[in-house]
Amino acid sequence: MKEKMKAIIATGYGAPDVLKMQQVDKPQPKENDVLVKVHASSATTADGMMRTGKPYFGRLMTGITKPKHAIPGTGFAGVVENVGKKVATFKPGDRVFGETTLGFSTNAEFFTIPENGVILPMPDNMSYAEGATYGDGHVTSLNFLKEIANIKPGQKVLINGASGSLGTAAVQIAKYMDTKVTGVCSTRNVGLVKSLGADHVIDYTKKDFTKVDETYDVVYDTIGKSTFSKSKNILSESGLYVSPVLKFSLLLQMMRTSISGKKKAKFAATGLRSDGELQNMLVELVEIFKQGRLKTVIDRQYPLEKVAEAHTYIASGHKKGNVVIIVEP
Repeated sequence: MKEKMKAIIATGYGAPDVLKMQQVDKPQPKENDVLVKVHASSATTADGMMRTGKPYFGRLMTGITKPKHAIPGTGFAGVVENVGKKVATFKPGDRVFGETTLGFSTNAEFFTIPENGVILPMPDNMSYAEGATYGDGHVTSLNFLKEIANIKPGQKVLINGASGSLGTAAVQIAKYMDTKVTGVCSTRNVGLVKSLGADHVIDYTKKDFTKVDETYDVVYDTIGKSTFSKSKNILSESGLYVSPVLKFSLLLQMMRTSISGKKKAKFAATGLRSDGELQNMLVELVEIFKQGRLKTVIDRQYPLEKVAEAHTYIASGHKKGNVVIIVEP
């Protein structure tokens, strides 16, 4: 008889209550796979979007009528339980962390990942809760700031949503890359964003950041609450508005600005980059972490059976930093 494990199953698209704890077959590693016993996994704003199946054109990748991969979660940290016979890099007992991208499956006790997937040995002084968050805010923000915006030392960067998962990572990465950082957040998070190294903080409850008397080389809208049109006035002559939040209006602005004008709008789906590219970013982030320049902000931790509750909290819009699912206490 097949071994069983606990996992969260998305029974369809919809509200958080579509996420149910179930007993399912424990996966077995193929010859090039690593079987990971999960200690902590991620719950993210992007997971919430996948759960609702909106925007609808996203279902072309995730499944038309229900999620193709029933077990949600992409970020993970845990211990190698077993390996396929051709695996040479990892062995049982290794502490590992990484990201499954469109493979999902980490909100469970076990999952498999190819040896050449986005998986790395975990630094000794990194906790499982920290490691589980890297594939979301840390990797996405490094991708947007370094690869898409190509930020340079001395440039001025504004980060909207500076207290969220992407924002808290972005403030630190942008400072590490020697730029002048302005963070935008609510009153209660001003102290947090300053403590992460922001040179200036704009409290959006008191001031609209798109109406300040200042220009920026890059506006990184981590939460997609603004637009290129609104931000255009505060962009420098060849300024760039970038956002990881997919909206039809942003795609139109991308097409328009690619044809004319020096100011540009850009969107990219970090999870669609190759595993090799994502792994290289993870290696770079580990280096920043080892230098003591990258702290992970964790707001709440939930046990596996409360993933639906975690999604409800994330959807409330009051999250600071990251939400983590603790699978193995």
